[in-house]
Amino acid sequence: MNNKEEKTKILIVEDDKFLRELLVRKLESSDMEALVAIDGKEALKKIKEEPAQLILLDLILPGMDGFEILKEIKKDPATANIPVIILSNLGQREEVEKGMKLGADDYLVKAHFTPAEIVDKIKNLLRQKKAV
Repeated sequence: MNNKEEKTKILIVEDDKFLRELLVRKLESSDMEALVAIDGKEALKKIKEEPAQLILLDLILPGMDGFEILKEIKKDPATANIPVIILSNLGQREEVEKGMKLGADDYLVKAHFTPAEIVDKIKNLLRQKKAV
């Protein structure tokens, strides 16, 4: 990879250390750069300082929940177009619908996907966005 080609940056907003580190390793082995935030305040600060091409967002977080973070991302014109994939243990239809209504591009239930499958979902969504 040459220096002109910047790595795709993915912001992982996840408070579970084990899962976060697993996803970071998986993304980096897929030649992407992983940015991490463990709560909403940190996530919103990082998004403004170092915009990512995609945000992987947990819903259950300390401080503000993922739905609040998603609202903030989508109402700011500078970040509104960043694709967001919700990655949560909450799998009820109401949560999925709420996340999609708030502007998430996809909703994954953690228990149903391996880190490799999550990275594949990220790559597919980024490809779709580039094709538009």
